[in-house]
Amino acid sequence: MPRDREPLSVGRVIGDVLDPSTRSISLRVDYNSREVNNGCELKPSHVVNQHRVDIGGEDLRTFYTLVMVDLLNILDVYMLVTDIPATTGANFRQEVVCYESPRPTAGIHRFVFVLFRQLGRETVYALGKCQNFNTRDFAELYNLGSPVAAVYFNCQRESGSGGRRP
Repeated sequence: MPRDREPLSVGRVIGDVLDPSTRSISLRVDYNSREVNNGCELKPSHVVNQHRVDIGGEDLRTFYTLVMVDLLNILDVYMLVTDIPATTGANFRQEVVCYESPRPTAGIHRFVFVLFRQLGRETVYALGKCQNFNTRDFAELYNLGSPVAAVYFNCQRESGSGGRRP
């Protein structure tokens, strides 16, 4: 499939948040047993409770960092967890920024989960500030390299229709 037709490119995740990269590990995000697929739509009522995350891999000595950002308000971090061992769920981790439930008031927001491989355990620390967060700068600061996986969903206010009204 040509790069410009990949869901992350079409959704402008590649370019706005991430540089082009190759997915090298599985990442599954579920809200109430509903899997997040690139571009799916979830209402705020679907994402009130924290999601479940499962990460692939083969070696429990390999650790990952997972960041959740809003593309419309790209400077906002909605969750940041570190020290997630491969082959586990994200509940085996260090929570740096607690999950904040998306509550868009206007427009369609794209919420992106970005997974990075860490250099080792306890190599990513608490952020001094979450304002003006930049995914690329964050990855560079902690020598995370390119993302190993990413997935996003669209979300708008509960009464939003996402299209034209009759």
